[in-house]
Amino acid sequence: MKAARREVMAGLGALAVLPEPWRTAAAAAQSAPHRRGAENQRIADRGDGTFLNPVLAGDRPDPAILKDGADYYLTFSSFDAYPGLTIWHSRDLVNWRPLGPALTRNIGSVWAPSLHKHQGRYLLYVPVKARPANDIFVIHSEHIEGPWSDPVPLGLPDHIDPCFAQAEDGSCWLFLSGGDRVRLSDDGLALAGDIEHVYDPWRYPADWVVEGFSPEGPKIHRIGDWFYLLTAVGGTAGPPTGHMVIAARARSLHGPWEHHPGNPLVRSASAAEAWWSRGHASLVDAPDGSWWSLYHGYENGFWTLGRQCLLDPVEFTPDGWFHMTGGDLSQPLPKPKGGAAVAHGMALSDDFSGPLKLGSKWTFFRPAPDETARIRLAEGALHLAGKGEAPSSGSPLLLTVGERAYSFECDIECAPEGRAGLVLFYDDKLYCGLGFDARRFVTHQYGIERGRPANPHGRRMRLRVTNREHIVTFDTSGDGGRTWTRFDRGMEVSGYHHNVRGGFLSLRPGLYASGPGEARFRDFRFNAL
Repeated sequence: MKAARREVMAGLGALAVLPEPWRTAAAAAQSAPHRRGAENQRIADRGDGTFLNPVLAGDRPDPAILKDGADYYLTFSSFDAYPGLTIWHSRDLVNWRPLGPALTRNIGSVWAPSLHKHQGRYLLYVPVKARPANDIFVIHSEHIEGPWSDPVPLGLPDHIDPCFAQAEDGSCWLFLSGGDRVRLSDDGLALAGDIEHVYDPWRYPADWVVEGFSPEGPKIHRIGDWFYLLTAVGGTAGPPTGHMVIAARARSLHGPWEHHPGNPLVRSASAAEAWWSRGHASLVDAPDGSWWSLYHGYENGFWTLGRQCLLDPVEFTPDGWFHMTGGDLSQPLPKPKGGAAVAHGMALSDDFSGPLKLGSKWTFFRPAPDETARIRLAEGALHLAGKGEAPSSGSPLLLTVGERAYSFECDIECAPEGRAGLVLFYDDKLYCGLGFDARRFVTHQYGIERGRPANPHGRRMRLRVTNREHIVTFDTSGDGGRTWTRFDRGMEVSGYHHNVRGGFLSLRPGLYASGPGEARFRDFRFNAL
């Protein structure tokens, strides 16, 4: 098998050992085309006319989808990762490839965006949590690949989760969290009215175990004679049974709204299901005219991977309502028919021969405006200028992954007075990893720097981090990876996630350089286990 075939793709993952009680059913559902031998790639498309969720593995929360002719475009919340708002492209809803980021300037933590095409122009509405104030921004482009305009604040500090919609009378509106909306200018780029409350979401029974009511993620779809409004309630994380999808409909975008008699349409009924906290749904029609829903969910037992992108078949009934029909999404489902499959994902290994795929592969955590000036590619290496004293202050360079078990390794040369290493990074308060300077190692655990044993390799060594279903080990090599020595510090990271730390992020592998000077990184390899 060629080396290129062994590279793991973004959005793919290994099935590995699944949490009970759905391990047997999900493992039996795999076919040879889906699990490709030693590669263990979790590709949604099984090659036999079926697919197995997730369609995009790893942290792909709050999916915002746009159908544009024969093409589908998708983006997700990117929070503190920049460049952010990567646009993904598909023609069959199952296979996706990244095009590149729409947002390059750090304007704060980017929450659930909304992607639309209006008057021949692409629009992205971007809610941001930031200081001194929250807001919703709008950016636009004549082409989906960009360039995208500079973000313009709309002056909406008290809402999140926008959704653009055009009424039957041609007026343009932005629907918001909490059942509110505000009128937009005809081009969609400015406010043209005051916020008004237009919808009171359906309430679940009082004894259900949820995180909180939290009506959010409105998605508007005009299908036939109806406007359909999908909303998430129950809280995004917290208990596995909290998040859910509800729906309402109206003949006019101006209401009145009628609750779906089958609410909730999607809900994880127990912690035994394959996917937890499912919600934030959109509707989309496939090339064959069938209807589908995209939403997110946490994988059973793996909060650390973040919210992953799920695809659920939808059936409309003669009364004009619809239902999701994929059950708990633990089993293979028939693929949408029609449409050509694009090459899915991208290689996560990197030989740094350039150019560096910032935004589509690598992202900085909370970068400064001039962060990219830290990077240069030369002599087959990534040269990364040091920043801060540790990963917490150093804006590490990170990847999003969807595997439960994986390793990553790299040849690293630290600066004479600097430090460098590999990390598993949730945020600046919660991470682990191993770094070194010319004389000593530094261990990172619980978001702090701990032991500093002697470093026998000097300024250059090869490091390997293995995360095998939350059990983390480190290995070092002084001869380029021919022989390895297990580092005397193991860790368990199942608690490195939102329900412990907050922030709605995921645990991501990456690399960092701190202190003075430049570190050099060569031959980065990522492997599913």
